[in-house]
Amino acid sequence: MTRELTSTSRRALLACAWCGPLAVVVSFAGWLISGVLPFPLGADSTTAEVVEFYSGGAHVPMGIALASIGVSLVIPLNAAIAYIMRRAETGQPILALVQLVSGSVTAVLLLVPMLIMASAGFRPDRPSELTVLLNDTAWLLFITPVGPFVIQNVAIAVVILTSKAAVLPRWLGFLNLWAGFTFTFDVIAYAFQEGPFAWHGLLIFWLALTAYAIWLIAMGLCVRRSVLSWNDDGVPTAEAV
Repeated sequence: MTRELTSTSRRALLACAWCGPLAVVVSFAGWLISGVLPFPLGADSTTAEVVEFYSGGAHVPMGIALASIGVSLVIPLNAAIAYIMRRAETGQPILALVQLVSGSVTAVLLLVPMLIMASAGFRPDRPSELTVLLNDTAWLLFITPVGPFVIQNVAIAVVILTSKAAVLPRWLGFLNLWAGFTFTFDVIAYAFQEGPFAWHGLLIFWLALTAYAIWLIAMGLCVRRSVLSWNDDGVPTAEAV
């Protein structure tokens, strides 16, 4: 396999890297437009409150649809991360493949709940029980399936912290371990409808949202810096170490 990095390949990698920060901007914009942020529906929200939210107007499903585009931008970022990891791993790129597969699953787990929320707002005159069911399903699917996220973080951290190639900074490996640790709390959301451990609580929604936003920005910027530091043969220069 050639290690040559053409100008087209470099531009594609840089575009993929920028998708990390862009995912945060587009997703947050969509959630703000729809009203998901700054105060999301809670696990303890009444049926009337849930129905009122999804009956708020066309801006609700349209804003959530915009957020679905934002979360989809993690796909090209994951591809760029896998490429970087492939260059860092010695031997067969097993962990790069683990990251790519788990990262693809996380993209689905982020996208599908957004589509369910948008569907709930598409026909607000449906029976209120169905609207609540769609809302609960979307939020629990969005918050609780943390396994693929943790696997992705651990795979990235192991490559960064054990590789001699130093294509990514060591602090980024520890950031991945921290992010993965924060996600592990989210499975507790099934047991609580109020308080910090509910799906809208401080230690579930807000901690995970903050950690993932920081992760997207940090990974994107570090991948970009790494790509810019390579020479035309795809080998890191001294500035990358």
